[in-house]
Amino acid sequence: MSREDHACGVTASLLGQPWRWRRRGGPDGGGDDLGLDLVDQLLLARGIEQSDLARHRNPRIRDFLPDPSHFADMDKAARRLADAIQVGEQIAIFGDYDVDGATSAALLTLLLRRLGNDPIVYIPDRLMEGYGPSGRALVQLKARGASLAVTVDCGAQAYDALAEAATAGIDVIVCDHHQCATALPTALAMVNPNRLDEGEIGAAHGHVAAVGMAFLLGTALIRELRQRGRFAEAPEPKIIDLLDLVALGTVADVAKLKTLNRAFVTQGLNVMAGRQNIGLAALADAARLTRAPLCRDLGFALGPRINAGGRVGKSDLGVRLLTTDDPEEARTIAAELDRLNEERRAIELTVIDEASAAAEGQADAPLIIVAGAGWHPGVIGIVASRLKEKYDRPAIVVAIEADGTGKGSGRSISGVDLGAAILAAKDSGLLVAGGGHAMAAGLTLAPDGIEPLRSFLHDRLAADVAAARGTRALLLDTMISPGGVTATLCDQLDAGGPYGAGWPSPRVAAGPARLLRVTIVGNGHVRGLALGDDGKSFKWIAFRSVDTPLGQALLASPPDRRWWLAGSIKRDDYNGNGAAEMILDDAAPV
Repeated sequence: MSREDHACGVTASLLGQPWRWRRRGGPDGGGDDLGLDLVDQLLLARGIEQSDLARHRNPRIRDFLPDPSHFADMDKAARRLADAIQVGEQIAIFGDYDVDGATSAALLTLLLRRLGNDPIVYIPDRLMEGYGPSGRALVQLKARGASLAVTVDCGAQAYDALAEAATAGIDVIVCDHHQCATALPTALAMVNPNRLDEGEIGAAHGHVAAVGMAFLLGTALIRELRQRGRFAEAPEPKIIDLLDLVALGTVADVAKLKTLNRAFVTQGLNVMAGRQNIGLAALADAARLTRAPLCRDLGFALGPRINAGGRVGKSDLGVRLLTTDDPEEARTIAAELDRLNEERRAIELTVIDEASAAAEGQADAPLIIVAGAGWHPGVIGIVASRLKEKYDRPAIVVAIEADGTGKGSGRSISGVDLGAAILAAKDSGLLVAGGGHAMAAGLTLAPDGIEPLRSFLHDRLAADVAAARGTRALLLDTMISPGGVTATLCDQLDAGGPYGAGWPSPRVAAGPARLLRVTIVGNGHVRGLALGDDGKSFKWIAFRSVDTPLGQALLASPPDRRWWLAGSIKRDDYNGNGAAEMILDDAAPV
């Protein structure tokens, strides 16, 4: 590939990667689509066909929602729930302690309450019980009067627990999205787009989070009750009002924002702006959000606070917040989650330092695996994400418990299915428990099990990691002069959102520009001003870059050196003026 084939002519940037256009031929497709505006160009660059642009410019639920009946066991689950509602059975919701689990449990709880059934909600303690349903907990729910339990965001691999529940005489509906094995656990219904027998509907919706599947289950339930005449004299609940929960769980679980998920988040943000959910409104206030939440706020402001309860506090705080109708209780819980989030950050910093030291020497390995005694299990997933970002390869962080058992969490890179590899390791007898999806996985190791697992995963994933990293390049959407970095451009780029996993935020190249007032700010960030040949300037910041080749080169740049800068353009909400600035990803000398 010649230099002319690279974006801005960059074959090797400060981070050692080429720059290429996200769309073949450049932003305008090589001149084929000069009449299209920027939003359409962004959609085309993300794989949307030109004939389908209108549907994706404003993704609506009705344009993307599949018939829930197309999923295996969905109608069976809806019928059983409808039966329970009609005769007043006690229903239990068994959730997970992360955001996807909390929002899934909250959605079904609020819907069932509107249908006249107040369910028991059970969220296991991360440290004492671990992930997923246990037979003991399900039997306890039976003792509390529940004859039907719905597990959300868990259950796909709960063979022993569900068998014990069946023996105890409690029906279980599993509403999950994690990867399944060929043989499914014993359950009345297994609603999961990643069942191996799902076929086309599963292939099209395997990226839907558990909260999205809970929404589909709720939709099927309402339809079933409508057909039974339930709403002849009573109002039908508006499940669309619960899309704020679907948006939060989808973004926080890093589910791909394409097709249905993109519609969920787009419309969910609209619902959230109305502050209908008392708990979400209180959480936004605790997070000091003074405007309607944006997509990135779900992942960086609201989601971490919900997660903090399960990570370092009480596991049920999130679902309690999202289901309360008491404003004072909502404010109290939101304040507690805000405090726990600060505590989580402090714990996280300590574990990151120790895990980073343990990862030294693994830079050439296919994936990073580190372990440490005393590491808090509630933060190892976050630490794995940090290591993945630093080394650009999958990372697994294992917390060693007093008895030598390891509880691990892993994060992967695009193109490497970590969840499938963990399931294969479990099937090979290397793990006590394990599962997940392509980009994230959890596992339990027996004492001395780390090195056999490391060897297995190296052998299984080496080729995939090499292929994924071998095609690495910084993908750009458009190129502008420094004077083009404006609030108007922010609005134009935002119109192609919401952005997240699978629907990447637009990346812009700006330049040529000289760097002024480059300095270190905050916790290892590098900030500066870029002055272009057009006499216009813009602010930029490179987060956590002070010890990287990027940060060091920017700090040492001579005043007369001219650069191309690449990154995303955002409004500076921190200083309250809304001016545009660049969140820097990379740079290259002109």
